[in-house]
Amino acid sequence: MTKAVRVQVKADFVKEFKAGYPLINKDAIKNSDVLKIEGTIIDLYDENNRFLAKGYYGKQNKGRGWVLTRNQQEVIDQAFFEAKIKKALDNRKSLFEDAETTAFRVFNGEGDGIGGLTIDYYDGYFVMSWYSEGIYQFKEHVIQSLTNLIDVKGLYEKKRFDAKGTYIEDDDFVAGERANFPLIVKENGIHFAIYLNDGAMVGVFLDQRDVRKTIRDKYAAGKHVLNTFSYTGAFSVAAALGGAAKTTSVDLANRSKSKTIEQFSVNGLDYESQDIIVEDVFNYFKYAVRKKLVFDMVILDPPSFARSKKHTFSAGKDYPDLLKQAITITKENGIIVASSNCSTFGMNKFKGFIEKAFQSTGDKYKLLEEFSLPQDFKTIKEFKEGDYLKVVFIKKLT
Repeated sequence: MTKAVRVQVKADFVKEFKAGYPLINKDAIKNSDVLKIEGTIIDLYDENNRFLAKGYYGKQNKGRGWVLTRNQQEVIDQAFFEAKIKKALDNRKSLFEDAETTAFRVFNGEGDGIGGLTIDYYDGYFVMSWYSEGIYQFKEHVIQSLTNLIDVKGLYEKKRFDAKGTYIEDDDFVAGERANFPLIVKENGIHFAIYLNDGAMVGVFLDQRDVRKTIRDKYAAGKHVLNTFSYTGAFSVAAALGGAAKTTSVDLANRSKSKTIEQFSVNGLDYESQDIIVEDVFNYFKYAVRKKLVFDMVILDPPSFARSKKHTFSAGKDYPDLLKQAITITKENGIIVASSNCSTFGMNKFKGFIEKAFQSTGDKYKLLEEFSLPQDFKTIKEFKEGDYLKVVFIKKLT
């Protein structure tokens, strides 16, 4: 790359960079006019011309890049990327050796030292996700690093950036051999049908691996389970494999039905004995109340933000009301699995939402166990937003 561009950090932001904060916020930069080409290496200095950190320029939401090193002499080149990726691969050694799990994250952005990039593994195939035009400029370094370090059957990519910050539709295949779809992967022995060439989502959210295993192994047996915002029904499949009496999967997306049927089928489960419903979850709650339906377990894993014809949902504002509706249709001594991937609040505030919802209904509850991101979704304590997942198993008491 060309010579680094010198960027001055405003006094109010110097302390956080010194403390190890990795995201370069657009409000932190005093001379933003020097930032012209995404992918440019930038050196951050305080107002007294003291070096703070070295990173790259790339627009990602309110960010304008990520810190890569605090060593002024370190060169951001092929060797830099290869060292980071090698360390990340070494940290996932136990997962690579686990015959029952063939899908997991091998590189998790700033948690592994390079913000704006994630790499996922699907039974020999790798998927690189790029979150800015800036990090995308280092694509060849990343590909070279991967192919130098590990056997890559095939390589795919997701460009999760454009002017509106959304996914860029493209042929996602990059190199190697193309996979045959569906690609069947395993997670703790559960099978999932994966499509690496079908838009931003591939068929399962890898960050919920520990939660699915817990549902299957500890809570599902004999239960009637409602899975809301069910996507491809992964939680429902886990529950069914754990001996659930019946699962009900509800999602607004039309394709969720065929995708859920497929996930049941690749696990040898009779999808016709399950309920798979295409409906607005909020409407389904009203229907359930009207029909006096109650469930032994209700799984709530909404997107951070969702909009339907009649409803708009924002996790930071509306989660307590959503949970309140779930409490209403949960049996006494039943379980609610409350989950959120919203990065704007942490576990303590999430537990406050739970308290608020139960106060509103007048029911008592007990927190049974909680989960955050699994080990392969590596995070750093200096960037709390990166540890976004919050899942709590709640028992509704009599």
